[in-house]
Amino acid sequence: QVQLVESGGGLVQAGGSLRLTCVVSGLSFNTYAMGWWRQAAGKEREFVAAMSRMNHTPYYGDSVKGRFTISRDNAKNTLYLQMNNLIPDDTDVYLCAAYSGNYWFSVEMVGHWGQGIQVTGSS
Repeated sequence: QVQLVESGGGLVQAGGSLRLTCVVSGLSFNTYAMGWWRQAAGKEREFVAAMSRMNHTPYYGDSVKGRFTISRDNAKNTLYLQMNNLIPDDTDVYLCAAYSGNYWFSVEMVGHWGQGIQVTGSS
């Protein structure tokens, strides 16, 4: 059974930082491109960041470039998202994603999702 389990969310003041962690089991982590998406209530999921499986190239959504950093530890089957300089607009449920395809910006390319974790940036 494939499981993606997020942790590290919470409430943080504007300008603060959080680090999200996603621990993956039930699949060969090092053979999957991985990513983070976010979703506000009643809205579509928004691409946040992705990292390729081969050379660990990072990709970012325009709204988080320069503030968020994605990384992965294949030995620990773990994906990270370091979020700095958080703003209220970053308030969303953040979801860990394992890609089944090679186009990081399409939700249809995600094969497995985590359950999501709440991040709230207060003003």
